[in-house]
Amino acid sequence: MSIDFPRAEESVLQHWKEIDAFQRQLQLSEKRQRFVFYDGPPFGLPHYGHLLASTIKDIIPRYWSMKGRHVVRRFGWDTHGVPIEHEIDKKLGISGREAVMKLGIEKYNQECRAIVMRYATEWRQTIDRLGRWIDFDNDYKTMDVNFMESEWWVFKELFEKDQVYRSYQVMPYSTALCTPLSNFESQQNYKDALDPAIVVSFPLKRSEHINTHLLIWTTTPWTLPSNLAIATHPDFEYIKIFDEASDRHYILLESCLSKLYKDPKKAKFKIVDKMLGKTMNGWKYEPLFNYFADKFQDCFRVVNATYVKPDDGTGLVHQSPAFGPEDYDVAMENGLISPQRLPPNPLDEKGCFTSEVPEYVGQNVKFADKAIIKDLRKTGRLIVESQITHSVGFCWRSDTPLIRKAVSAWFIKVTESVPQMMENIGTSNWVPSFVKDKRFGSWISNARDWNVSRNRYWGTPIPIWASDDFEELVCVGSIAELKELSGHTGDLHDIHRDKIDNITIPSKKGKGDLKRIDEVFDCWFESGSMPYAAQHYPFENKETFEQASFPADFIAEGLDQTRGWFYTLTVLGNKLFGVSPFRNCVVNGIILAEDGKKMSKRLQNYPDPSKVMKLYGADALRLYLINSPVVRAEPLRFKESGVQGVVSNVLLPLWNSYKFFEGQAVLLKKLRGIDFVFDPELDLHRDMNVMDRWILANCQSLLEFMNQEMAGYRLYTVVPRLLDLIDNLTNWYIRFNRKRLKGTDGVELDDTIQALNSLFHVLFILIRALAPFIPFLTDHMYKLLLPHISKQLQDTFDDTGSVHFLPFPEVQTELLDEAVERRVGRMQRVIGLTRVARERRAIGLKTPLETLVVIGDPDLLEDVKSLESYIREELNVRELVVSSDEEKYNITLSVIPDWPTLGKRLKKDLQKVKKAVPSLTNDQIRRYLQEKSIVVDGIRLEEGDLAVVRGLRKDSNSTEPEKWETASDNEVLILLDTSIHAGLMQESLVRDLINRLQRMRKTAGLKTTDDVRMEYNVLSDPDGVDVGKAVTEHGAMIKKALRSAVPASDPTEDVKDRTILEETHTIQSAELLFRLLRV
Repeated sequence: MSIDFPRAEESVLQHWKEIDAFQRQLQLSEKRQRFVFYDGPPFGLPHYGHLLASTIKDIIPRYWSMKGRHVVRRFGWDTHGVPIEHEIDKKLGISGREAVMKLGIEKYNQECRAIVMRYATEWRQTIDRLGRWIDFDNDYKTMDVNFMESEWWVFKELFEKDQVYRSYQVMPYSTALCTPLSNFESQQNYKDALDPAIVVSFPLKRSEHINTHLLIWTTTPWTLPSNLAIATHPDFEYIKIFDEASDRHYILLESCLSKLYKDPKKAKFKIVDKMLGKTMNGWKYEPLFNYFADKFQDCFRVVNATYVKPDDGTGLVHQSPAFGPEDYDVAMENGLISPQRLPPNPLDEKGCFTSEVPEYVGQNVKFADKAIIKDLRKTGRLIVESQITHSVGFCWRSDTPLIRKAVSAWFIKVTESVPQMMENIGTSNWVPSFVKDKRFGSWISNARDWNVSRNRYWGTPIPIWASDDFEELVCVGSIAELKELSGHTGDLHDIHRDKIDNITIPSKKGKGDLKRIDEVFDCWFESGSMPYAAQHYPFENKETFEQASFPADFIAEGLDQTRGWFYTLTVLGNKLFGVSPFRNCVVNGIILAEDGKKMSKRLQNYPDPSKVMKLYGADALRLYLINSPVVRAEPLRFKESGVQGVVSNVLLPLWNSYKFFEGQAVLLKKLRGIDFVFDPELDLHRDMNVMDRWILANCQSLLEFMNQEMAGYRLYTVVPRLLDLIDNLTNWYIRFNRKRLKGTDGVELDDTIQALNSLFHVLFILIRALAPFIPFLTDHMYKLLLPHISKQLQDTFDDTGSVHFLPFPEVQTELLDEAVERRVGRMQRVIGLTRVARERRAIGLKTPLETLVVIGDPDLLEDVKSLESYIREELNVRELVVSSDEEKYNITLSVIPDWPTLGKRLKKDLQKVKKAVPSLTNDQIRRYLQEKSIVVDGIRLEEGDLAVVRGLRKDSNSTEPEKWETASDNEVLILLDTSIHAGLMQESLVRDLINRLQRMRKTAGLKTTDDVRMEYNVLSDPDGVDVGKAVTEHGAMIKKALRSAVPASDPTEDVKDRTILEETHTIQSAELLFRLLRV
């Protein structure tokens, strides 16, 4: 009987709720050593990226809990920041500080608070349905006063260590959110955008350069009203040309002429002078606009800057210090601006021009571009007008283009801590390792100071109280300290802006009352503070935190968090405690739609996760995600068919292996009156059947491998091995042991019980090993297997209520057997190669063949010969011949080089190898196999450089069809005699007949123990197959397989009332009618 996996999962979920399974697991492990897991707070609705991360965050804690650790898992909520404010701004139709102040911060924050938990129900439903065990009731929220107070402590610790400063700097700026962003935030959303690309002229004020213009190229015309200088590289040679079309002289780099002319070769100009950039330093020019000409009279000149590139623009760079970090630095170095004379910055918080630039007042910078270009055209300063598609940073929250803008902000010093952070991350384990070594290591090594302030409202207020001139600063580290310093006597159960901005602290320097600064923390500062703030450290849980909760044993998130949460955790952990805050980090890639595009609700290019789980089950989705490139930090194109494939290729075979066991246990009870009970001691006998020893040894090898790889957090290596064991169980062990398991064909009772015991043992190991990965099916199967476990053994369990309460299976070293695993492995290879040979000749396994020859080394042949009976029966061949004599069978050897690898290593010498390889002899290739190396035309090739291929030497004079079909790998060659022998065809017919009747029994829903009469009737036999003779001569085979004879039907007998199922089949060329009848 088939199984409805989603319905079974719903039943398991209900069982978990009834026994409060997660809390029960925590109770059982409460006194054990802690395994510390940090879960970063998500935002928004759950999507496939969240489900992938949640699957990883469920598998690893489940595994370590089964390994005897106590794993606390608390859900967290990201409840602050611009994402929520952006939603409120859209809802209320407001934007900017003025609108918020008019509404009132208290009212604004009330609106924000009202929506922060709007997705809580969806999250709980989705995560529960996914099977993830995590505590939603004992969660943490970044807006909780305890969380916020710990953030204050973190910040004060940094402040007192002189790691905090205020600075006026050019920062990435979101005009939609009206706030600066950190440098790492600005890197998270780059995409192509279309912008203007113009060349503008600046006439020189020099007598020796009359009618001469400096040319600059820009994609941000809106920055031109704030221009103060033009930068040249001191060491570059610039040219002065005469342009015939405009009758003007222009100065630019010769390598940049294509910015001025579409085709410089056809353009009408001539070079009249050349000069180094350093000689141009100080040259004055006419400003484009006069808005700031009076205040900055000493500006509007050429300055030197080494950041100027020879292939970017014209080689002269327009300088607008308020809107470019390099511009700002160059202007400071050249005395154009100073802390007392800040650069022109005529934009408001929304990115619109202020009254300082009256012609464009109120216009957003992107809209003002057109008006500015139009005015430049009128004044004759616009030389070239075009457009460019280039990669531009967008706000990762509002998805609007970012600008660079000078603002006052609060920074944490990071650059000086880079060496310490690099040293500490070296001690942590990252999976995959290249993320640490390349992506994260590179990001850390180039880290800049971190802007942690945001000009927003719904967030944790930065706890700095300052005098009006900012010369007196007080950083507050707790609510109690704020009360003590301010004299505030009221309750402070909430410390958001609307509750504390009115609290002042008396100055100790006679500067009146100190007021809190306007800014709130960046939400990344909040998530980076999670290890401390989630536990209200150091105000509570101090001893637990310091002794057992820091650093974390494990964290996991997506690749994008290398510049987000992983980074902020690392900065704060190193700053506060001088260590990396986590020991192991698993990084997953991104999930794309099936077409390779980003998943989009608007495009509806991906299936709804809840519908996928409803259709296929959560186990299938979990296993599909975890057994994909995405756990190696590579992208995954999500395919619903892939989830369906997991059901067909993994879950159903696993379930069917249990059902097969169940059927045989029922049969044992019916035929022998024995209730099967698992006996662990029974599998310790060394004289067991070789397949029993093999499958149990295979289990122990898997457990050894899992312990090693799970300790290294390499999920991507573990899952394939688990699936291999399922394949070995279903397609090899059960298939090869059906007679023993069924107790048919004269099999002794003890052998049947031994086989059932081994099968049960493997199933019991598998469901525990798989439990962290597919928690539903394993628990469902566990409840079905439990009655076959003795009470004595059950009494050793802490709790029998769930497979997840059991310990992870220990490796039984006494069952390890490398030799038997090697022997069966070689048998599998021979069988696999022979199946390929049959497929090439289109000869099915039901057709008996005479001879199979296996050629290889003596030790391999010994292993193969020891399992001859299995090979002959599985492959349906009469004779197995093993030989090391390749010459006898005309075997020839050839090699296939690994050209990509050799090409990188050998470069020009690769041609020598190409010429020499075809002439290698059989003896030379054999020596290569033995010695693991060979010298070819003076070049040494090692093991792995050449793949050895064995083949059959063809007889060019023969006109007979070749009877031998070959297949080979590096170790073994098989020769299959594909000649069809008439004497074997009847046996083939009988095998086919047995197969058809077994399928009919399954179609009719019959169990193994159901007794029915099976009969046949020959409707036609045009080629004289003689079915009756075949059935008679092979009656014993039929009776062994079907547990009864199959007689020809009696045409005089009326069987309508007794017929269960009737089908017509064609076997070879005979048409037969089969019937199943009630006894």
